[in-house]
Amino acid sequence: MDPAAEHRQQLRSLRDFLLVYNRMTELCFRHCVCNLNYRLLTGREESCLDSCAARLVRANHRLMGAYVGLVPALLQRRAAEHGAPAGPAALPAAPGPAESSPAAGT
Repeated sequence: MDPAAEHRQQLRSLRDFLLVYNRMTELCFRHCVCNLNYRLLTGREESCLDSCAARLVRANHRLMGAYVGLVPALLQRRAAEHGAPAGPAALPAAPGPAESSPAAGT
């Protein structure tokens, strides 16, 4: 892969990560924080945020694991349809984690 394409891929991965992180933060904050009168979180808010984030991370891991498990079958089907070799260039674009993981945790 040429350096420019690799750089674009790294930027795309960083963007996907930041979108997931921002969405997860927003969802958990809206769900758990109910009192904005204090600078610090209450114990209840903090434990809610911890469990909310852990739940969404586990959901994201499950979804990505399922996706990784499906990639070989997708590559073989695409290769059979198009008569092309099933190599890394034939990889379908990964769904953005921001689109999948936070929704699964709610």
